[in-house]
Amino acid sequence: MVKHIVTFKLHGSDELRHKIAEDFKDALLALPEKIECLQSMEVGINGNPAEDWDVVLVAVVPTMKDVQTYAKHPAHVAAAAILGPYKEARACVDYVVNDPV
Repeated sequence: MVKHIVTFKLHGSDELRHKIAEDFKDALLALPEKIECLQSMEVGINGNPAEDWDVVLVAVVPTMKDVQTYAKHPAHVAAAAILGPYKEARACVDYVVNDPV
């Protein structure tokens, strides 16, 4: 199993960033029904005004190859386009979760 964790920093007013983050969250949470390899999706919107990052997502897929399948899927591309004009920065970590022995 692979966890794909991405965080985004947006630009714009607080209200605009929150609206874009909510729209993005709604689109992401619909993806498991549309992308076969996507086992789960969790999305958080930062509620701490002392922090700089706005949105984080945790997607779970079976293999590292599936990260690319997910990334290229038209439904994911459409969801990502919501952030396009507002994205200031992105950070990502993909890692394999070892099965317990």
